[in-house]
Amino acid sequence: MTLEIMTLFQALNDRGKTIVMVTHEPEVAWARLSMDDTADFDVMNQSEIIATASQTSRTLTTLLAAIAGVSLLVGGIGIMNMMFVSVTERTREFGIRMSVGAHKRDILLQFLSESVILSLMGAVIGIVLAIVVCALLSSVAKVPTLVAPATIAASAGFATAVGVFFGYYPARKGGQPLSHRCAPL
Repeated sequence: MTLEIMTLFQALNDRGKTIVMVTHEPEVAWARLSMDDTADFDVMNQSEIIATASQTSRTLTTLLAAIAGVSLLVGGIGIMNMMFVSVTERTREFGIRMSVGAHKRDILLQFLSESVILSLMGAVIGIVLAIVVCALLSSVAKVPTLVAPATIAASAGFATAVGVFFGYYPARKGGQPLSHRCAPL
């Protein structure tokens, strides 16, 4: 049996094919198959395969985390720009509110709540899309997926944090008197 296997491996090797062999004794198999030192393959045991799969998984996790970070940054900048436009367009409203007794804090809280609502709307859209994609993967590709409630809560929490972080500066600008918001002419 060993001679037949070696003949098969040698025939495949002569054709330039890559051979994958699973064995309990990789050192013995390597010694038998590399007698002529022309083998174009490597013999791996199960622990090496698991280590390679784990490294690939860590690399993909890092890549996806970087993509998510950039997406949060871009979304936050979008929220900040929208809030700046809103502050600019609603100057009269702030003047009227402040003249009837509103404080900077009131306007700040109004803008922060608008910013959080805007970011939570984006989170809801993202969560719904994720659930739909996971359902499609499960039904069409037969890939088992799970959308955990903790993941949904974490995404909503991050969206709220992004809304507060990127909405604070425009909200603070909105609460200032007009003379502090605009550059002198």
